Amino acid sequence: MTEKSPAPQASAEQAKEPGFRIQRIYLKDVSLEQPNAPQILLVASEPQVQVEIDISVAPLSEGIFEVALSSTVTAKVDTKVLFLVEAKQAGIFEFSNIPVEQIDPMLGIACPTILYPYLRSNIADIISRAGFQPIHLNEINFHAMYEHRLMQAQQEAAAKDSAAAESKPH
Repeated sequence: MTEKSPAPQASAEQAKEPGFRIQRIYLKDVSLEQPNAPQILLVASEPQVQVEIDISVAPLSEGIFEVALSSTVTAKVDTKVLFLVEAKQAGIFEFSNIPVEQIDPMLGIACPTILYPYLRSNIADIISRAGFQPIHLNEINFHAMYEHRLMQAQQEAAAKDSAAAESKPH
């Protein structure tokens, strides 16, 4: 009575299943500047805060990508910079057996959504450690941001195509 093991067949089926894995999340870069300290610290005005966010993607190897979420937070009193924080939160993400057309939206939506809470926390922490009230960044709709970037890219491509068509001699 020998029983056949289903293990080889099961592992072959598992290998074909789509997979998404976070290999690592890390703080890639952070800097804090207080260029007008200590004089500006004596000013009792409410600072104006400006926040910029950007996403970059770099392929590392087959199916493995680094996604980096960068933010610049600038606080000004009148026209002088109170503080400037630049932070880059990154992660290494692995994709296996995922259709190519689904990878780009995952890199532009899912991965930044995973990284953003880490970025928010690190920025609030560094601002707090600098002696200021922490600034908690607002939630971001990365799906809308991704759709906006796609639309911009399509508009730029259409503009290039029409410019190229107009420059051709008839």
